[in-house]
Amino acid sequence: MASSAVYLDADENLEAIISRIDQKSRKIETLLKQSKPVEALKTALEGSPLKTRDERCKSASWIVVHRALMAIRDVDGMFNSLDPEYYDILMKYLYRGLSTGDRPTCDQCLKIHEKLTERAGLGCILRSLADTVNTV
Repeated sequence: MASSAVYLDADENLEAIISRIDQKSRKIETLLKQSKPVEALKTALEGSPLKTRDERCKSASWIVVHRALMAIRDVDGMFNSLDPEYYDILMKYLYRGLSTGDRPTCDQCLKIHEKLTERAGLGCILRSLADTVNTV
């Protein structure tokens, strides 16, 4: 019962969450036009609606993160600019990307996964897989 209460709080404002994701999407498009893919990725990862079970929110958030992920060309450079606070949530999105089965998405996710694992260690993978409350 307690865990469902956590989800209810997040699901109460679904339209507000979708609205924030739309705003985030516009900001990301602007950053990508300015050739700032790492800033776009940071923006995409910030404030992700982790505790919602609503698939619309999860899908909308994934689309925003996916757009930013696919714009990354220099993975090493990305990690030089990306704060460690983003590593665990990034890992969750990488696994979501791998689950799509889309070849370009999977290729990009695997490239980033390799570098992220080198940088953050196996603990990042374990935290990502073990955390069933904060899902993407």
